[in-house]
Amino acid sequence: MADIKDEFDLATVARLATELGRAWPLFPVERFAEHAAAGLDDLRLMQRVDLLAAALVEHLPADFDAAATIIERALESDSFTGWMTLPVGYYVARVGIDDPHRALPVLAALTPRFSSEFAIRAFLDAHPDTTFRHLEAWVSSPDEHVRRLVSEGSRPRLPWGRQLRSLIADPTPTIALLARLHDDPSPYVRRSVANHLNDISKDHPARAVDVAREWLNQSPHRVDVVRHGLRSLVKRCDPGALSLLGFPTDDRVELVEIACEPRSISIGESVVLRATLTANSETRAAIDYVVHYQGAAGPKAGKVFKLTTRTLAAGEHTTIERRHAFAHVSIRRIHPGPHRIEVQVNGRVLGGVDLTVE
Repeated sequence: MADIKDEFDLATVARLATELGRAWPLFPVERFAEHAAAGLDDLRLMQRVDLLAAALVEHLPADFDAAATIIERALESDSFTGWMTLPVGYYVARVGIDDPHRALPVLAALTPRFSSEFAIRAFLDAHPDTTFRHLEAWVSSPDEHVRRLVSEGSRPRLPWGRQLRSLIADPTPTIALLARLHDDPSPYVRRSVANHLNDISKDHPARAVDVAREWLNQSPHRVDVVRHGLRSLVKRCDPGALSLLGFPTDDRVELVEIACEPRSISIGESVVLRATLTANSETRAAIDYVVHYQGAAGPKAGKVFKLTTRTLAAGEHTTIERRHAFAHVSIRRIHPGPHRIEVQVNGRVLGGVDLTVE
């Protein structure tokens, strides 16, 4: 399978150079391509983006207003789109950081081609008041990509992006923006709003629940936004989130049987977890499983994985099955030794089973 970094290959560099050459006939297409391609193969994804952004700094006009005009001309072409425009946003953040009134509209124009959610974060740090005035105006944009930029670009803990520490400390400014977007007609925007709420919940759980409750009171048909936005709190057994989403936290659900096969595996192999549940009354159930991995220095805290959400009928047995691989991934190394898998329903661990990874 191709590596995502290969989206920035020599062909991408050539296409970007061609598009900028069409927009500005004086653009040094060949010199830019040579500069941007130097050492490209040895770089990781974001290093490639930085390399292309640096090449743009070198070969576009030193005057940012003139360079921004060239980018806007390039945007008149439908072929100026996709991955090639990502480093252009980084270029704008690097060179236009002292001119936010000129730079931010360029990022808004770029975002339908490839999201400016990463580039705009530099402006939120350096010019929060100015940037928030633009975000407030973009909430009403007819373009769903621009409206999504309001939510996604200001996420406190956006994956792959720099953390916005001021908003981690106090999310009040973005909560006011999300209040105008949680009922957006675009699922693309609403999904971003839910992810943003999930970010807030990691640092301000009670406030996230309060915000979600207010949204449900205003728009009860947006329960999907709230459910996705509180997913981390549900995994962490937060009683406020569970109660708001209709998951009772009492002991009405029981674990009838739990099995794990095989009980001894090698690194890279999988087990099948099978759990049978019953409830003494009809119950809405958030069913998860928790894996306690063996760490280099001993057992680690449990990692919660989503199984399913079900309504369990009174007195009936419900069996759920899931395959889980104990393989190395980018964020986790598997260590040999004892591991444990537990079944968790509505925040309560009902039981578990041990296994050995060799």
